[in-house]
Amino acid sequence: MTSNTRVVVIGAGLAGVRLARRLGELGTPVTLVGEEEHRPYNRVLLAEVLAGRYTPDVIALPAPAALTRARVTGIDRGARTVACADGSKIAYDTLVLATGSNPVLPPLRGLFTADHELPKGVHAFRTMDDCLGLSEAVRPGVKAVVIGGGLLGVSAARALAQRGAQVILAQQSERLMERQLDPSASKLVRRHLGDLGVEVHTDLRVRDVRCVGGAVRSVEMADGYTLDAEIVVLACGVHPRVGLAQTAGLDVRKGIVVDDELRTSDPHIHAVGDCTQHDGTVYGLATPALEQADVLAELLAGRANARYTGTRSLTRLTLTGQTAFDLAAFGETEALPGDDVVQLADATRGTYRKVVVRDDRLVGGVLVGELGTVGALARAWEGAEPLPAGGPLLHLLTNDGGS
Repeated sequence: MTSNTRVVVIGAGLAGVRLARRLGELGTPVTLVGEEEHRPYNRVLLAEVLAGRYTPDVIALPAPAALTRARVTGIDRGARTVACADGSKIAYDTLVLATGSNPVLPPLRGLFTADHELPKGVHAFRTMDDCLGLSEAVRPGVKAVVIGGGLLGVSAARALAQRGAQVILAQQSERLMERQLDPSASKLVRRHLGDLGVEVHTDLRVRDVRCVGGAVRSVEMADGYTLDAEIVVLACGVHPRVGLAQTAGLDVRKGIVVDDELRTSDPHIHAVGDCTQHDGTVYGLATPALEQADVLAELLAGRANARYTGTRSLTRLTLTGQTAFDLAAFGETEALPGDDVVQLADATRGTYRKVVVRDDRLVGGVLVGELGTVGALARAWEGAEPLPAGGPLLHLLTNDGGS
């Protein structure tokens, strides 16, 4: 790629900023287009802003100088331009979509006003504006209902409790963070939230949002039970933001389909981050997004041997309260028939460690509490190499393993 090639990146989240910075370091000029008025920021840390631990400035990302604030409304693939809401157009030779994801808004009665807006007191939790609006609404004693018990819902519930809210977390499935954790680890997360004053209800589906005068007053469950609510937080997951790609006629399935060079069905357009689908997988996590950005930077800078072959990513969450509570999970945390499982639990200290081994390979694990072994375990899992003979797993679970 020549030095005067016009690279345009749409999206100033973690993936877009990382890509723009790496391209700059490699001597390739780039224009980064972001629609939010705020400085680019680390979305992973929004719950810490809500909890009052960090200010927005602390989670700001070092953005490249060539940052254009605009909302892109369309892509003209023939002319190789993108159209912006203010009427301007930006020309490109190579376009990168780093459009991220949107929050899932559940199909609840009463969720939207006549103007198709969320009622007063009902908040998604995805952007800095969402976070600041929610932060402004929180006060000690306010009644808050968090809908969704995944990673985002747990983080939001913890943050609201830290601010003194009376928090109820409603989870439709039978346990918290079921995508990442096994039942034992989920119970420890639930216990920790309970220690913070969060009332957790599982196997509970929300059916209706009740409003008075355009403001939320309660939520009704499928069984008819009603919870008073002055604040409702929607933490029901995210889905890839693919509208631009679909309108432009790119191959879109669950996400924007990309190959090992992060190239879409148009050879002049690439995609990275939450909006992408690579080899059938939509990750929706920070680590894969950053790895994709690094690979694409190498490719666009002319290092033709770079390839993205997928990410084996680890989920890590720190919950703060009277005492810190750390957890990490990776791979398959539930054993299949024939798998070997090693687990250690200390109910008094609230710690739990478990690894799953299949055909002499570490295929997954979950750790709650003391995470001194997580580095060694993650390296063994990421390497996917046969484990050495001699019972090393108990050693890894009970020692720092060199991490």
